[in-house]
Amino acid sequence: MITVIQQGDFTTLQDQGRWEYQAWGMPIAGAMDRYAYKMTNCLIGNQETAAVIEMTGSGAAFRFDEETLISLCGADMQARVNGKLIANWSSVLIPRRGELYFGQAVLGRRAYLGVRGGFDVPLVMGSRSTYTGAKLGGLEGRTLQQGDVLYMGKAILRPAKVQKLAAIDIPIFSKQWTLRVVSGPQTHLFQAESVVRFFTESYFVTEAADRVNYQLTGPKLAMVDKVDVISDGVGLGAIEIPACGLPYIVAPDHGTTRGFPKIGYIIQADFSKVAQANTGDTIQFQQVTEAAAIAALQTERTVYERIRKQLG
Repeated sequence: MITVIQQGDFTTLQDQGRWEYQAWGMPIAGAMDRYAYKMTNCLIGNQETAAVIEMTGSGAAFRFDEETLISLCGADMQARVNGKLIANWSSVLIPRRGELYFGQAVLGRRAYLGVRGGFDVPLVMGSRSTYTGAKLGGLEGRTLQQGDVLYMGKAILRPAKVQKLAAIDIPIFSKQWTLRVVSGPQTHLFQAESVVRFFTESYFVTEAADRVNYQLTGPKLAMVDKVDVISDGVGLGAIEIPACGLPYIVAPDHGTTRGFPKIGYIIQADFSKVAQANTGDTIQFQQVTEAAAIAALQTERTVYERIRKQLG
């Protein structure tokens, strides 16, 4: 049994998300940082789909009734066990009645906590992810609160031990992010100079950045004409330009249809960077082809398989 003794800023249970229900208007939800999520489960021998805890900005604190193998990845929140600092991107054995505390994120925005076997909460539409907008999934469809009790599941794939991710496989977080982008379905509706500006100048993350949207500030973009866009399907990583001319990045809790023109899509292999971008961070967009996006996704999967085999 694990008790929440400090809730943090925005702490939820997440897994891979609900990818099969977007046609019916259900957002995917799921872990914002897919790489950190996968490594969290990989380090403790869990199934790839096991639920973990996602913490945003400032971390939570937990008390463990029994000795428990845990893992932590993502933003460095200066985690401590019974007052002793522990390494990020690693698995750690928490002693019986041990207390695990996370502080403010030093670099990055979201940290992930996994436990051996995952968290035992009900599956809702094939996922344990929390979607707070509909009060669905996770623990009662809400953020974790002080006093909540969690139980470990049985999503175990292989034996596990205390170990750490190799330095070469630990992402470098900074205040400047380059995001690769493929053209969107309405790129042609923007003025040519606006498209050039979008890919050559910098944008900045505003305070309006959450699991639904990341609103950016910077150069405004103009369309060729005042064209009404009929609401259509919108996927994770879409970059929408509303009437104000400033980009919004679509995040996992987004609505599945919208009526804003989309100048591009962030490739899936780069969306983990969005998850770790903080208010004030710089965003630079880099245009790539669909073939490059597919190659990046294949590389990501190859890296994951290599790490999984190495951790054994």
